[in-house]
Amino acid sequence: MMKLLRVPDVAELTGIPEATLRFWRHAGTGPPSAKLGRRVVYRESDVLAWVDRQFENDRVPAATRASNNGRQPTSRGVAK
Repeated sequence: MMKLLRVPDVAELTGIPEATLRFWRHAGTGPPSAKLGRRVVYRESDVLAWVDRQFENDRVPAATRASNNGRQPTSRGVAK
């Protein structure tokens, strides 16, 4: 059976403030959600998959690191 979570549940699970989750819903980002009547709900499986994607998206490819020869990129994206 699918478990549905409310905004406070997702906030507790992820550590993300409720206000941020509400803003992300307004902006069309964050974990997928839906309205059931007046209630905003999240499928637990969607929230967990979204968290996993955040870890995947946070990884910097080795080719990017190697092309900068270990130097930090500047604000223009070019290594000094």
